[in-house]
Amino acid sequence: MVDQIGLSEALKNYMPFLYVRRLSDRATLPKRMFLHSAGHDLFSATDTKVPARGKARISTDLSIDIPPGAYGRIAARSSLAWDHSIEVGGGVVDADKNPVFVILYNHSDVDFVVKVGDRIAQLVIELNATPEVVEVHQP
Repeated sequence: MVDQIGLSEALKNYMPFLYVRRLSDRATLPKRMFLHSAGHDLFSATDTKVPARGKARISTDLSIDIPPGAYGRIAARSSLAWDHSIEVGGGVVDADKNPVFVILYNHSDVDFVVKVGDRIAQLVIELNATPEVVEVHQP
């Protein structure tokens, strides 16, 4: 039987903290909008226009320490995709990929304006297996 202290320590190891540094006063810390949200919303640190049928690189002005054994996946926000035809490009945040930015693609015929503080994507922390590559020769 696991006592309460043992369970608490096990949960800390299972769900480590996400250490985040703001690189400017325009940066907003990632936020989970609901208790069971899989992702943390990411926010724009710049005013940017994503041109119609174009793309833009949006800064979050955040440096995020991804926990060991994991990576961050930047995913689209379904409301931006549905309401404005905005999708996320790229999408992997490794431990050594800082500062974090988001690539937005605009699939609509009108420009999309992003303001400082707008929710632009979500960061999902996923487990990461990185086995060594071994070449195999067939006889």
